[in-house]
Amino acid sequence: MDIGPETKVGVLTERYPFLVEVIARQAPGLGKLRNPLLRRTFGRLATLADAAKLGGIDERALVEAVVEAVRNHAGPDAPGAAPRAAEAAGAAGAVQAAQPGTGDRAYRVGELKGILRELHAGHEPEALAERFEALLKDVGATEIAEAEQQLVAEGLPEEEIKLLCDVHAAVFRRQPGQKVQPADLPAGHPLEALRRENEALIALAGELRGILAELGPHPGRAAFEERRADLEAALSGLARTEQHYLSKEYRLFPILERHGAEAPPKVMWAVHDDIRALLKRAIAAVAAGDLDALAGAALELARQVEEMAFKEEQILFPLCLDLFAEEDWSALAAGERPGGSAQASGAGASHAGRAGQDLLPLHTGHLTVEQLNLLFDHLPVDLTVVDEEDRVLFYSEGRRVFPRAPEIIGRKVQNCHPPASVHVVERILASFKAGERDVAEFWLEYRGRFVHIRYMALRDDAGSYRGVLEVVQDATDVRGLSGQRRLLDW
Repeated sequence: MDIGPETKVGVLTERYPFLVEVIARQAPGLGKLRNPLLRRTFGRLATLADAAKLGGIDERALVEAVVEAVRNHAGPDAPGAAPRAAEAAGAAGAVQAAQPGTGDRAYRVGELKGILRELHAGHEPEALAERFEALLKDVGATEIAEAEQQLVAEGLPEEEIKLLCDVHAAVFRRQPGQKVQPADLPAGHPLEALRRENEALIALAGELRGILAELGPHPGRAAFEERRADLEAALSGLARTEQHYLSKEYRLFPILERHGAEAPPKVMWAVHDDIRALLKRAIAAVAAGDLDALAGAALELARQVEEMAFKEEQILFPLCLDLFAEEDWSALAAGERPGGSAQASGAGASHAGRAGQDLLPLHTGHLTVEQLNLLFDHLPVDLTVVDEEDRVLFYSEGRRVFPRAPEIIGRKVQNCHPPASVHVVERILASFKAGERDVAEFWLEYRGRFVHIRYMALRDDAGSYRGVLEVVQDATDVRGLSGQRRLLDW
C-alpha cells in the first residue's frame, strides 16, 4: 500500500491506528479526527489531501509526516509516498481512488458534491432532479451526510448546501403520490413518536391543500370569508410543526453532532426556519385577509411540510439509526421532550429526604446539591451557562421561556441557534472574549409575551474570560406594573 494525497484517511487509521494522533497533531482543525465516529463519516471518503485542506496545511507536508510515522512504526519495509491519483478513470493512482460507477461509494458521494456545486453555480434544481433520482437508488443517508460534511469542510456555507434539499424536493414532485418508505423501527423506538407526528402533519398539510384547491388561485372575498375558519384551523394544526422540529433540534441534532455529523443538522435546521417563516406569513395573510399572500405562502407551506416528512424518513431517521449507539437511544427514551423536564439521573439527581448531605461552600454561605436544584428550579428567570470554549455547561429548568433538553449539555452554543442567527452569537462571544463588552441585551415579543434576554460575560477575579451566562425572563407582568404595593394583600 503506497501512501499519497489520495489515500483515504479511514483506510490509513484503520490499518495504522496510531496515525489518528499523528494526523490530529498536524493542525488544530484536524483534532476532530480523534472522534472515532467522525472517522466513520468524514474519514471514510476524505483523502489526505482533503484533510490537509481542512487543517489549512500543505498536503505534501501531511503526507510526509504520515509516511515518516509509518516507517518509524513499521520499519524500512513500510510504504512510501505515492504520486497524486490521476483524474482519468483507470489511471494509476493512490489507494482506493474512486472509479466511475454507481456501485462505488466514493463515486456516488462525488456525484452528490458535483450536483451541489452545479446548484451553487446557478443550475435549477428541476434540471438536476433526474440525475439525483438515479443516485438515490443506491445512495444511503450516511452518504448524503458525508457529502454535506465534506463540503462544509471545504468551506461551502450551510445555506448553500441547503440547495440539495431543493433537488430532493424536485424528485419528490416528479413522483406524485409517492409513498415514503419508512425506516424499520422496533416497537417503542424513540423515533416512533416523530413518525406518528409526521403522519398527522402530512394529513394537516393535505387538508390545507384541499381548502386552497377549492378556493382556487384567485378566490373571491366571499369564498374566502366562508372558509376563513377552516383555514385558521388548518394553520393552527400545522403550528404543531414547531414542537416536532424542536424535538429534532434539541434531542437528535446534538447526538448527531457528537457522532461527527455536524453539517446535516445545520442544513435541516435552516429548512425548519423556512417552514416557520412560511407558517407566520400564512397566518398573517389569513388574519389580514390578504388573498394574494395567502395563496403563495399557504400552498408552499403545505408542500414543504410534506417534503420535510419525506426527508426525515429517507435521510434523518436512517442516519440516526446508522450512527447512534444503544446508550444514545436509551437516553432519548428516558428523557422527556423539549418543554418538559428530563428525568433526573446521576450526580445531578435530587436526594430529598437523605440525611448528611455534603454542603457546597459558596462565597456567601453553603447549600446542598438538592437545595441548589430547588433554587434553580424556582427562579423567576431561566439560566444557561456556557464555558470559555463555547460549550453549554448547565441550564436551569422550572418554567422556561425557550425549551432546553439534556442533549444540549456539552454542545457548542453556536449549534444551539438557527444558522441564520449564528453570526450574532459569534459577534457577542468575540466581543466578550476580547474584553470589549460585558453585556448584550435584547427584548422581544414571543407568543404574546414580552421577553427580556441578557447575555453576560463571566470573568474570574483576575478578569479572565470564563464563559457566558444567559438570563431569560418573561417580563410581561413586571412590565405592566404601576404605582406601588407596600403591604401584603393576600
